[in-house]
Amino acid sequence: MSDKPAIVLVHGFWGGAAHWAHVIHELKARGYDRLYAVENPLTSLADDAERTRKMVKQIDGPVVLVGHSYGGKVITEMGDQPNVKALVYIAAFAPDSGESAGSISQANPPAAFGNIAPDSDGYLWIAQDKFHDSFAQDLSEDETLVMAVTQKAPLGSTFGDPVTAPAWKAKPSWYQISSDDRMINPENQKMMAARMNARNTITLDASHASLASRPDEVVDLIIEAAES
Repeated sequence: MSDKPAIVLVHGFWGGAAHWAHVIHELKARGYDRLYAVENPLTSLADDAERTRKMVKQIDGPVVLVGHSYGGKVITEMGDQPNVKALVYIAAFAPDSGESAGSISQANPPAAFGNIAPDSDGYLWIAQDKFHDSFAQDLSEDETLVMAVTQKAPLGSTFGDPVTAPAWKAKPSWYQISSDDRMINPENQKMMAARMNARNTITLDASHASLASRPDEVVDLIIEAAES
């Protein structure tokens, strides 16, 4: 078995595990062979935390959990597993006990809040023609077209599910702020990074999709956590 920890990548709303494609290629190129990307149902925080918990329990040895967007809320909820050595937040929610992604966003709304709407079944969607400007304005129109069409809509109620015992209070954590984020207000990101007393906080002039637009810097941060 590799002496490097396993990396478990946790996606957020409006994207599945494939959003990590560039990060996966870069981690592999830098010698990280034990890579996993969970595919969460986005039906409730409990469902998503349990799916991720099951994946982590199958892995021998230490694990670094990396959460993007709502994926940060998932790793906050389930990241207290004994083999988890570090948490890495990529433009992500890191709620405190009793907080939700919704309560944090309502207190300080992001620029693109108005481009999200529920369908008749209660799933939240980003308007396809607004996806590029809302989620990934620093990617090409071609790349964001695929993201827009394949977006994985969460149940709206998931936004309001509160965290119980935040893992960042027990595990060393790292945070990447996207200063041009239109999905999670950058001021909220700064607040969450400061509150968790992150070991290292980096700021990228990136959209919400920094995992796709700035994979080299994101991987630098993941490897820093893995080598700590």
